[in-house]
Amino acid sequence: ILFHYSSVSTFIIADLRDNSFPTGVLHITEFLLLGLSSDPKQQVWLFASFLVMYLVNVGGNSVIIAAIQGDVRLHTPMYFFLSNLSFVDICFTNVIVPRMLANIKAILFAQCLAQMYFFVAFGTTDSFLLGAMAMDRYVAICHPLHYTTTMNPRHCLQLVTASWLVSHLHSFTHTILMARLSFCGPNVIHHFFCDVQPLLMLSCSDTSLNELLAFTEGSFVIMSPFIFITVSYVYIIHAVLRVPSGRGRYKVFSTCGSHLTVVALFYGTVISVYIRPSSTYSVMKDRVITVIYTVVIPMMNPFIYSLRNKDMKQAMKKLMRKTNYSCIQN
Repeated sequence: ILFHYSSVSTFIIADLRDNSFPTGVLHITEFLLLGLSSDPKQQVWLFASFLVMYLVNVGGNSVIIAAIQGDVRLHTPMYFFLSNLSFVDICFTNVIVPRMLANIKAILFAQCLAQMYFFVAFGTTDSFLLGAMAMDRYVAICHPLHYTTTMNPRHCLQLVTASWLVSHLHSFTHTILMARLSFCGPNVIHHFFCDVQPLLMLSCSDTSLNELLAFTEGSFVIMSPFIFITVSYVYIIHAVLRVPSGRGRYKVFSTCGSHLTVVALFYGTVISVYIRPSSTYSVMKDRVITVIYTVVIPMMNPFIYSLRNKDMKQAMKKLMRKTNYSCIQN
């Protein structure tokens, strides 16, 4: 799905494009992605850096998923959400990085729309899953007696399913509106993938509806989980401060610290890029910030969630012992 964009999106936009453009208007069918740098020396350094980050991301998040699945003690709501977040992080990076590493500059309009669709969908799913993890921590700390009934497997599955459905509906709306725009030239995208704003800047159609939807509905989709997380942690901190034991407070804060770190990094970068008027868009600045939340943060998540987590460390050691034993047996 992630690597064959054209087959996914061609049937979605074929009918939309037939009658969307005035007669005689030249329509661009292929774009050129400039990437992060045109300097050959910088390209070598960037290739090596992104390859390492990509392998760490895929490997680290895969280990987290395998460790959670292989340890019965981790079959809890918190780790259920974490395994889903790790899976989405793998998908999120796979939409962008492999094409960058292959240095494929030219991209068809259909492929560009498909890349944008999956990028927005997985990025939004990430946001909602962080909100679901905040809800899990809030119920566990502020309402521990109701935890088993509130965060039962059925409710957890519903939260994850809703996160996926809302995210893909949100992304599908943006993709359909983008498919109806005309592109008359130039066809150079000053970015390393097909993001919403760089594409809108190239359109020769009226993009007011797209920009209005991106700023209003997009802001709601991004900010609603962020506001929910913020309010949840206000209640969590208030509850923790009432714990008489210093060791108890430390244990709670260490449990929530990993999640808060990821939330701060993810929303800090995403909000700075998307929650603002399109007139303030900066090519160079936004490309650097985009690298942080598309590549760097997914790579860091395995370390953030495992380094200070004893349960995850034990599960990983158990997984390594099983792997080594299987290799010896073979």
